[in-house]
Amino acid sequence: MRTLARQFIMLLTLGIAANLPAAELAGVTLPDRIQAGEAQLVLNGIGLRKKAFFKVYVAGLYLPARAASETDILNRDSPRVLTMHFVRDVGRDKLVEAYREGFSANNPPERLAQLQGDIDRFLGLVTDVREGDRITFRYEPGKGSAIEVAGVHRTQIPGRDFADAYLLVFIGPKPPTEDLKSGLLGH
Repeated sequence: MRTLARQFIMLLTLGIAANLPAAELAGVTLPDRIQAGEAQLVLNGIGLRKKAFFKVYVAGLYLPARAASETDILNRDSPRVLTMHFVRDVGRDKLVEAYREGFSANNPPERLAQLQGDIDRFLGLVTDVREGDRITFRYEPGKGSAIEVAGVHRTQIPGRDFADAYLLVFIGPKPPTEDLKSGLLGH
């Protein structure tokens, strides 16, 4: 009887451990895997965006397989999800300004000119976010990019170019912070 009880407790413990979240940062917990369309994605990394000494959001990057550099990620036309979980309220104007700076700092001028309509469309949908809200960006090859704000589907932008430009805002040569980029790349 004791052996059976021990086996039951061990199985129960293993089952609980298998369901534990992958990562916790600044009070935000992200799962180790998510489903994106037909693809099962793994958490590549998690990072915290700070502005001055304020915590702004925790971001998680999900990919089909782990990758350690932006080149590794961008060389593959595969599904990806980047989620931003806000740990404080941020106004629309501040978000739009940060996105504009990120797009400009991490994409060549010719790409920006080519994508300006998509960027403007995306920025036009940005709203104020409250503590606990999420902005989720999902790219699926052949379908393009879906953007959700606080669980509400906001838009679908076709093609891969916008998806690459968006991701570079976070992991490009001039990310919001090096700590955020390093976290998303799993370093």
